[in-house]
Amino acid sequence: MAFISNLSAPSLFWTVNSILVFIVCALSAGVLIPQILLISFRRNLFDMPDERKIHQGVVPRLGGIAFKPVVFFSVALLLGMCQLLGYGDMLGGIVSESRSLTFGFCSIMVLYLVGMADDLIGIRYRAKFVVQIACGLMIIAGGLWLNNLHGLFLIYNMPEWMGWSLTVLAVVFIINAINLIDGIDGLASGLCGVAMLFYGVIFLMAYEYIYAILAFATLGVLVPFFYYNVFGDAKRGRKIFMGDTGSLTIGMMLCILSLKICRCFPEGTSDGLPNVFVLAYSPLIIPCFDVVRVYLHRVRNGKNPFLPDKNHIHHKLLAIGMRQRTVMITIVSVSVFFTLCNILLSTCISVTQLLLADILIWIAVNLWLTRKINRINKKL
Repeated sequence: MAFISNLSAPSLFWTVNSILVFIVCALSAGVLIPQILLISFRRNLFDMPDERKIHQGVVPRLGGIAFKPVVFFSVALLLGMCQLLGYGDMLGGIVSESRSLTFGFCSIMVLYLVGMADDLIGIRYRAKFVVQIACGLMIIAGGLWLNNLHGLFLIYNMPEWMGWSLTVLAVVFIINAINLIDGIDGLASGLCGVAMLFYGVIFLMAYEYIYAILAFATLGVLVPFFYYNVFGDAKRGRKIFMGDTGSLTIGMMLCILSLKICRCFPEGTSDGLPNVFVLAYSPLIIPCFDVVRVYLHRVRNGKNPFLPDKNHIHHKLLAIGMRQRTVMITIVSVSVFFTLCNILLSTCISVTQLLLADILIWIAVNLWLTRKINRINKKL
């Protein structure tokens, strides 16, 4: 790292640091996750299979315990190394964003503890909703809230009361969308990893370097988890789930980063550039659309919308005969495709038209899957 202090271009310095924090997080999580597996087997801390779950055999679900400590440790280590080498730009960047970062880290800490308690002893969903709302309020106190919808439904600048309400709703919605999409190996971590990669690149291009480091740090911790989650052998005790600890923590990080994107671009973006709202929320389109459809389906059938079932998009793809890993790759690939297409198309059509087109495509895909499942069931 000695050469970093001599770099003349700040963007190169931050790009190198983003790569370094990714490597440190990946290596740290790669060391920590096997230790969590060891403790889980010694203490019999497993996610037991049942009629709703897909996995076979006992699998620890405490992988998310590694997420927050590894990200915080890696960022702090990088900050310390930069200070040691006499390069204070990172500290300056953190100080300039201290209000947002401190409240954001507090909200992540709270959800981390709640998720851990839920994985170990179980917590009622009402209590989790209250905590998520409190975390949304903390984010607002940190200065991150939706003050502009950038043309969605022809809405631009909003009064504070409306922006605060929408922000709390968005925080609760995104956290639960990530939590509920975590149904098969690699799906939640794959979708979140893709989102973190997009966010990291966007923040580097927008000169919001501290948030780029957070995005790449989170991506770094997701990579070794993805390996153990997807390729780990349950029979040999090498497989692990992220649990609520991981999904709540990652969901909160996505909320913070997406809200920052909405605020870090000037209001009068030039024609021909992607819409800011699309940049912020396109990477989350699959889990968000899926949770809306599932909730509406449960309400229409007179069921509690907050109780789990097997009606998510990955369940439907499994029902038509696709293998679990193929389903994961398909959904993550579709998410990347949707994100790229939305970002490109937002330069020439309105964000409202784009959203309506996405919704129509999503409805058409789900109708096709439902009909295909019905035909298969009739044959059986």
